[in-house]
Amino acid sequence: MSPAAFQPLHAALQAQVRGGFLPGVSTALLRGREVVDRFVCGQADIETNTPLREDHLFRVFSNTKLVTSCAVLLLVEQGRLGLDDPIERYLPELGQRQVLRPGATRIDEVEPARRPITVRHLMTHTAGLSYGLFNPGTLLNDAYRQASVHRPTLSNAQLVTELAQLPLAFHPGEQWEYSLATDVLGRLIEVVSGDSLGHFFSRYMFEPLDMADTAFRLSDEQFGRLAGLYVGMDRTDPTVPGLKRLHDVPYPGAYRTPDMREGGGGGLISSLGDMVRLIQALMPGGPGLLKPHTLADMGRNQLPPGVCVRFPDVPLNPGRVFGLGSAVLARPGPLDPPVAEGEVNWGGMAGTVWWINPRLNIAGVLMTQRYWGSGDPYALEFKRLAYQGLGH
Repeated sequence: MSPAAFQPLHAALQAQVRGGFLPGVSTALLRGREVVDRFVCGQADIETNTPLREDHLFRVFSNTKLVTSCAVLLLVEQGRLGLDDPIERYLPELGQRQVLRPGATRIDEVEPARRPITVRHLMTHTAGLSYGLFNPGTLLNDAYRQASVHRPTLSNAQLVTELAQLPLAFHPGEQWEYSLATDVLGRLIEVVSGDSLGHFFSRYMFEPLDMADTAFRLSDEQFGRLAGLYVGMDRTDPTVPGLKRLHDVPYPGAYRTPDMREGGGGGLISSLGDMVRLIQALMPGGPGLLKPHTLADMGRNQLPPGVCVRFPDVPLNPGRVFGLGSAVLARPGPLDPPVAEGEVNWGGMAGTVWWINPRLNIAGVLMTQRYWGSGDPYALEFKRLAYQGLGH
């Protein structure tokens, strides 16, 4: 493809950096498994004026969910578990669930769940779990916070024990709510495989795919390549320019302290190159990480009719549904490229974004460090101009 096709995208990314919306950004675009464009601009560390390089590392937060979801599907392909298995077969403490009654005013106003939680429910965020982050002031959000379910000293086993004490937000399989479900899947992987989550990832994914810079904990050399984390001057308005440095996020000593929880929902560090290698392994066109029918299921809507992805205070797109581990655009919304139908995508809280369109056989990866950023205008502009540069 002509390099000129990507000049509008490169110019837009440079403008985001100059305008004070991104510290630095690196991107890669794929047609099939071929990388047809790479671009890096800006700084890894504004305070030390360190230019961003391709080998810098990023907190990928919820992009970890793609890795965890793929790991579960590897176990399914190996015949070691089934998507419709009740989770209590592996995690007995999650059996006999109670559900918060509609209109409840106390956390103990509950009723028995109509059905057990399944692995599929966890893969699609329809298990009835919550996150304790996105619904401030609600009974369940407050209960999650009081239980301190996000403290990093909890093992995956201890996290599941804590969640087992709390009611579900809804009956399994009936609604969608972004949740700690993928962290529960991390514990499921440990139980079924008999290995730690990090070791399982390394053995079955990172080593075969040569993802040498993706890990829960960093060496001294890797820590020296970790980009700084920034947040916008006004978190409620991403159009306000300016960035502030964040320290000790997600917690002091993160990625360096031994024995902290290996969170399947958001604990990994990675690089542009490693994320590209993972995406390449999920594209059509030859042997990859998963079998073709598994990839097809990942990109197929798994939600019941009328249910879609919903976040508080975010415009609703009824066409944004959910597959096995990631969102699926059944129908593009007004902010999506019109030809994006069938796209599979997700982002991380620190601003990283990936998407694959199996129908068009294209993909994109964006790595930056803007906290709460993956839904901000830069990500929408990246996707729009990437599709255009790729000829769509």
